[in-house]
Amino acid sequence: MGFECFDVELSDSVAHIRMKRPDQLNTMSTAFWNELPVVVRELDEGGEARALVISSTGRHFTAGMDLAVFTGGGGGIIQEGEIGRSRANLRRKIFEFQEAFNVLERARMPVLAAVQGGCIGGGVDMVCACDMRYATADAFFCIQEINIGITADVGTLQRLPHLIPQGVVRELAYTGRRMPAAEAKELGLVNQVWDSQEEMLAGVMDIAREIAARSPLAVWGSKEMLNYARDHSVAEGLDHIATWQSGMFHPTDMMEAFSAKSEKRDSRYEDLLPVKKGF
Repeated sequence: MGFECFDVELSDSVAHIRMKRPDQLNTMSTAFWNELPVVVRELDEGGEARALVISSTGRHFTAGMDLAVFTGGGGGIIQEGEIGRSRANLRRKIFEFQEAFNVLERARMPVLAAVQGGCIGGGVDMVCACDMRYATADAFFCIQEINIGITADVGTLQRLPHLIPQGVVRELAYTGRRMPAAEAKELGLVNQVWDSQEEMLAGVMDIAREIAARSPLAVWGSKEMLNYARDHSVAEGLDHIATWQSGMFHPTDMMEAFSAKSEKRDSRYEDLLPVKKGF
């Protein structure tokens, strides 16, 4: 299946989603918002992908929301009609935008973002929903919404405070200044910075393959627990992992890890089962 905004590959258990509208600075068009959750869900539900890399093309990772989303087809995202009903539908539309990035957080495999150039507006929302972020030396991050007179509403203000200090988040959110890659690495927003996009993609794909070599069930459990612990107390997190282990722990993968080590070979783990739809 072809996509307007993305190229999608799956090789050696690593999925790669690449934004492919460089002439439009990879702005997030209506097609982007429709396609991304479909792509991620298909990869997640298939069970073969054990890590997912999101990268881009051209000078910038993404310039954020395509303004045509606000003004295009059918009058844009705000419907005409009685004001209460119109605004209630707008609220539902915002939930749809949020869901396009929520799927990254809910996916069973880790998601790695590889950022070159500008990561602006909705781009920050997107990478904050990923598990890890990597960047080129020329990359920068900008909460652009404040610069055009709106409040960011697709996840940046909810997720970024869990990634970098509150004071820095507030400065970025109130001023709309650009945070360069070096500062982002110093603060822990990005894990590593490379000089070029080619070096970055090679490095990120190596990390993704290393993740894919581990037990996908154990990796999924680790992601589930880390996300849960972020939003709950320590006691609740400990309770959740105890419940998870009581149902999900089986010695098969652990014994395979021990056997592979003793036999000096790579471990061979089964993929996650596909997610069946319907009844």
